[in-house]
Amino acid sequence: MSIVQIMAFFVRQQVFPSLILVMATLIALYCANSVHADGYFSLLQFKVGPLSIQHWINDGLMTVFFFVVGMEIKKELLVGELSSFRKAALPAVAAVGGMVVPAAFFFLMSPSGEALRGWGIPMATDIAFALAALSVLGSRVPNALKIFLLALAIIDDLGAVLAIAFFYTEQIRIFGLLIAFGLLLLIALLKRRECRPYFVYVTIGIAAWTGFLYSGVHATVAGVLIGLMTPINFHRAGWVQSEPIAEKLIHVLHPWVTCFIVPLFAFANAGIAFAGTDFTEAARHPVALAISLGLVLGKPLGILSFSALAVFSGFAPLPQGVGWTQMMGVGVLAGIGFTMSIFISTLALPPDLDVYAKTGIMLGSSISFVAGMLILGLRRPSSALFPKDWRG
Repeated sequence: MSIVQIMAFFVRQQVFPSLILVMATLIALYCANSVHADGYFSLLQFKVGPLSIQHWINDGLMTVFFFVVGMEIKKELLVGELSSFRKAALPAVAAVGGMVVPAAFFFLMSPSGEALRGWGIPMATDIAFALAALSVLGSRVPNALKIFLLALAIIDDLGAVLAIAFFYTEQIRIFGLLIAFGLLLLIALLKRRECRPYFVYVTIGIAAWTGFLYSGVHATVAGVLIGLMTPINFHRAGWVQSEPIAEKLIHVLHPWVTCFIVPLFAFANAGIAFAGTDFTEAARHPVALAISLGLVLGKPLGILSFSALAVFSGFAPLPQGVGWTQMMGVGVLAGIGFTMSIFISTLALPPDLDVYAKTGIMLGSSISFVAGMLILGLRRPSSALFPKDWRG
């Protein structure tokens, strides 16, 4: 059995990658607040070529994460849970609410100035953590609810990617952008001519990543765009590939992303040094409060209210066998922002505010996890916040 097959087995358990992520976060927090702090931060800032190790992780390895995200978005749009209006309507509306309301919470509670750039932080949902929580609950959660959360989180990811591309880009160098898009156009042409060797796409993809890095647009955007361009089906005269390219790449890369890249990202970015203060004091900072409340209250309020509007207006039905209590539980679990929230935080805020932002992310995500598990685990599946004949 290969290492990829072993990792894929553990990834299918869904809880395992989340445990690795939690361990990486705890190790980072320990290193940042112990006698090893100097060594920890020196390691992250150590230069390898033009970039520090932390930048290679954030701008390099995380591009692979976003590449997988791009392929998963395309797969769901073409053949999955977002492939028809009926399937996509409720998750799309709920996701919009789950992004708009937390951002509004942040604007209302955050201090003015540079801190306002953090409005995108509470918008995100960590798919791995949220789905792992549902997996722990097992048969108490209907499969339709898991599918709804997956679709909602994918649209959330798309919203986060758009926010990174359009709102968290400081300065754009047109020359680099032209090179990057020119290379993406070349990939599209090669795909149209059904050029088969994968190494050609990998080589051009790395060159496009370099172009985005030089342009000032965050290089991970290259990962998403190339992921969206990856063929779902590959046909050739006299030959049809048995397994779609995107499916094959997701199968190979997903274990590495969830078990290695994302935990490494957490280790490199979750190390909050509480120098001269403590967690309680940091959690009371306006930025931390704005983010934690945006995740804990804004997320479920946005998802539930927008879903209710869609259902009661007849725009979209509730998933089969799902009640409003379970919808509220999923809305609360969607407040587990973590990976994507930390990523946006590193782009949006200066280091002095980033500490408070990450404190708010960890606090809000932890509360959302516990509260969501309690709502879904302790409530009977048949209970509802609204009468059954209101379900649509």
